[in-house]
Amino acid sequence: MFDILLSVIISFSLTFLAIPIIITVAERKKLYDIPDARKIHIAPIASLGGFGIFAGFIISSLITIPFTTGGEFQYFMAAAFVIFFLGLKDDILIISPIKKFIGQVLAAFLIIYKGGIQITSMHGFLGIYEIPEMFSLLLTYFAVLVVINSFNLIDGVDGLAGSLGLMASVVFGFYFLKIEAIPYATLSFSLAGSLIAFLIFNFDPARIFMGDTGSLLIGLLTSILVIKFINLGASPNVLLPLQASPALGFVVLMVPLLDTLRVFAIRILNRRSPFSPDRNHVHHLLLDRGLSHRSITLILTGVNLLFIALAFSLRSLGCNVIIFSMVGIFFTAIAILYFTKRKPRLFVATNPSLPPNSDGKTPSKLISLPNDAAIGSK
Repeated sequence: MFDILLSVIISFSLTFLAIPIIITVAERKKLYDIPDARKIHIAPIASLGGFGIFAGFIISSLITIPFTTGGEFQYFMAAAFVIFFLGLKDDILIISPIKKFIGQVLAAFLIIYKGGIQITSMHGFLGIYEIPEMFSLLLTYFAVLVVINSFNLIDGVDGLAGSLGLMASVVFGFYFLKIEAIPYATLSFSLAGSLIAFLIFNFDPARIFMGDTGSLLIGLLTSILVIKFINLGASPNVLLPLQASPALGFVVLMVPLLDTLRVFAIRILNRRSPFSPDRNHVHHLLLDRGLSHRSITLILTGVNLLFIALAFSLRSLGCNVIIFSMVGIFFTAIAILYFTKRKPRLFVATNPSLPPNSDGKTPSKLISLPNDAAIGSK
């Protein structure tokens, strides 16, 4: 228990002290996320907050996690370094989607082949239990990459990705603590401490963004935690075995996972790259209804917590009932948001710099108001 408290204190303190320094350096070196037609924010804001999250998390983990009893953690740290440098380069220089994908696959390789993080059973979902090795590896790679990108893509409004990551790390951390899986509990709370400190500066109105450095790191660590949670929860030998642990793990990450899969499907159906930007994320739908960043973050995090409580209470019904019920409720809510979407507000704009028309009038056209026309950056 002392190691866990120490991990929170160290990670929180280091991140809390690092973020103001990062903001100052970013201002002096002009390392901003510059607003444009694809961004929601309207003022230049530093986007290197992930550096502070990484610093607090990695130092806390190296100090408090007993690597002698958990040899796989060295590979988790190595994967975190890969993701850190990948995200940092993307935040500063911008890299192509294919290079970013290759870096994510490398990190996934480290935690799967070296760290032993693998989905070996479906635990009764769709009537499937043990699965072949090849399918197990493919499913694990898919799961890890989807979770990593889900936090990267949900990072669209102030505080949202950090709040969802904090919620997930705390839920997993308390479960690992309950079953006395202390190294994984320490890993969870090291991340939680860093995210609490970061959210002080990122909650609406944000003074700094986490950037890809932070969102990719949260996604990687959460993928480790959720797969370990599923495997341990399904074991009858732990202190608190969980029926339908895959469904519970899925529900903890439900908002970012389902929103990412839904948006990817829409883009592919429209014959576009799944990584191309648009305005279909759930936070965009809520922004279109005039909700503030703070309200959206609190609503989506609160809804996710309610789903977790509901799934836990229904865990005796099995994976199929829980997952299909939650997916049905989620997409029903999304459909309601789509069907009640406000139409864009238009106004007539003239351009005096253009020559008059043949009738002597200044050329004009209908355009959307800026708040409606802006396209999200993810």
